[in-house]
Amino acid sequence: MPALDITDEQLTAYLQEQLPLAELAAVEKALREHETLRRRAAALALRRDLAYHSVGSIWRSERLSCPERTELGSYLLGTLDEAHVAYVDFHIRTLGCRYCTANLADLSEASRTAKPDAARRRRYFESSAGKLRSRE
Repeated sequence: MPALDITDEQLTAYLQEQLPLAELAAVEKALREHETLRRRAAALALRRDLAYHSVGSIWRSERLSCPERTELGSYLLGTLDEAHVAYVDFHIRTLGCRYCTANLADLSEASRTAKPDAARRRRYFESSAGKLRSRE
């Protein structure tokens, strides 16, 4: 990614660690190679730190377009309507939101680890069910 092609929005997203990993690496490489780009990034960081707020910066920092964790869980379960599934797909796959990707991975992992626990509890109960005596 040439340094001249990097926008202020991309630099701001880089500073806030909101870029997809591939783009993050490309911006970081360009920053290492170009002094002018480093100066632009420093100016953007200073402007952000001096409480410069635009609608876009607030939107990104508050993650207003991110689906809630419960929505991501419903996405994994396949219980969302088509339009909502399309939005979550777009948000994660096209925009590459790192927060939602991490949330989705966490929910997916929790789902995988919960299944063996439930099966183990069921087997434990079934193995001891015959040993319980009635108190009648």
